[in-house]
Amino acid sequence: MTLAFPSPEFDDAVAAVCHGEADEALCRALNELLRNDAAALDEYILRTELHSRLGSDEDLFVAANQLSSVETDTEEQGFLDGGDPDSAAKPKRSLWWAWGVAALLVLAALGVWQSGVREQAPDWQVGSQAVAMLDRTVRARWADAEGQPVAGDSLEPGWLTLESGLAQIVFYKGARLIVEGPAEIYLLAPNHVSVRKGKITADIPSQSSGFRIDGPHASVDATVANVGFEAEGSGTAVHVFAGQAAVRPRNASAEESVERGIGILVTETGDVQRIQPDGSAFASLYDFHAESSAALALRRDYWEVMGERLNQEESLLVRLDFEQASPSRWELPNLSQSSSVAEMASVIGCQWGRGRWPGKQAIEFQNVNDRVRLDVPGEYDSLTLSAWVRVQGLDRELNSLFMSDGFMEKSIHWLLRDDGVLGMTVVGDQPGDYQIVASPPVVELDDIGRWIHLAVVVDGRSRRVSHFVNGQEVDREALMIKPPYRVGPSELGNWSARGFPEDDPFMIRNFSGSMDEFCLFSRALEPEEIETLYQEGRPDLDLLAFRR
Repeated sequence: MTLAFPSPEFDDAVAAVCHGEADEALCRALNELLRNDAAALDEYILRTELHSRLGSDEDLFVAANQLSSVETDTEEQGFLDGGDPDSAAKPKRSLWWAWGVAALLVLAALGVWQSGVREQAPDWQVGSQAVAMLDRTVRARWADAEGQPVAGDSLEPGWLTLESGLAQIVFYKGARLIVEGPAEIYLLAPNHVSVRKGKITADIPSQSSGFRIDGPHASVDATVANVGFEAEGSGTAVHVFAGQAAVRPRNASAEESVERGIGILVTETGDVQRIQPDGSAFASLYDFHAESSAALALRRDYWEVMGERLNQEESLLVRLDFEQASPSRWELPNLSQSSSVAEMASVIGCQWGRGRWPGKQAIEFQNVNDRVRLDVPGEYDSLTLSAWVRVQGLDRELNSLFMSDGFMEKSIHWLLRDDGVLGMTVVGDQPGDYQIVASPPVVELDDIGRWIHLAVVVDGRSRRVSHFVNGQEVDREALMIKPPYRVGPSELGNWSARGFPEDDPFMIRNFSGSMDEFCLFSRALEPEEIETLYQEGRPDLDLLAFRR
């Protein structure tokens, strides 16, 4: 028996295998075809990948789940629970039969999921509840060390306790606050904040539509003004440096209009006193920006020193920092001092933009054909990938971070799904043999536009895949595909489908965003090492705080 591709006989053979109805002769014929016809193999893998890609759409698998046997359920549960990799990688007839039903449902529903319609929308698509953003900090120390905000974080209503240092908060209605520690403030709305104690300086534009500050003894309403506000146990002071503000003591029914150059002190007993505004007692935007610029310059110097040390790491195959002397250069040098692979990366399309801090360059993936191409030969027992990225949008079903071309044997695909899920696909050495390891949704709406550190570890020795976000492990699963693994011809920010139909939207996997550092290691980094990569590269690390 022989099979040809494309042909109805090929379609029937794949369906028969999926349903567990293929006899030995049919299996031999199909295997022979797949070994000798790359296009047939690609089509076979594509159909099974479509099935796995739809795994999150549970409603489409109701029929398959109802038809699957108890034996199938047991095998799948063992796989999910991280059972023996060798046994889990060889599904029995009933499991193949259930996969076949699911695959047919995938193909039938192709138009539904490719158009982005889902029965249950991801949480990050619902909308953000944030009212402000933490713009930057200088020597900041927060009370909650584990849950402390970092520069670029969106801030939802709630308490912020700054023990020391300075923090600039930008409200979504336009007001800018400089908070001086120690201070306790409560964010209420895009134009409303409460100060329990401490000092703030508020720069309020006309677009803020009347910004309100509540304190223990008085409240302030202001539009187009620069106001200093200090809350202490003995009273609340309001200093109007520019514009005017309406001050209302806590127990008074009338408010008092305060002009530029005038200050008001409301004591704990409710007495109102005129005071002379003292600009030197509050941090100005100018002072804050001066200190912030010094901190950023020191931060960049630190990153460069750490980068030189990282370049000496023996397991570092590739490191790109996207620093270019001229935008006219479209080749990026591999900075690794211990690797002879991938001496240069080629930039195709793309634009140059700002990286994690002023003066740091980044590559911007804006158009559908933008990409950075690499060729990393060799076979490896383990791999670690690390990148600093700024996601501008999850425009595709699958958004490439770093992907080997096509579906080469033992190759890898690192990507972001359109619902914020991180994915790592490892292709096996047999037709249809591959594994997709998907994290929970980790990129949320508030992460769009901010720099985040992503990493994935493919550990062939321990047989696991681990995803990391900002230095923290967010998912770990058993790895069924045995080493060695390959990278080969590959791309950052895009994917070369190698023969798949170019007009199929599912094949378009370009990333929309920026990247300003990428590392590829030939070993499995430990969680502590991933944390170090994040800490040494985080844009908000305030080195001035360690010098005082």
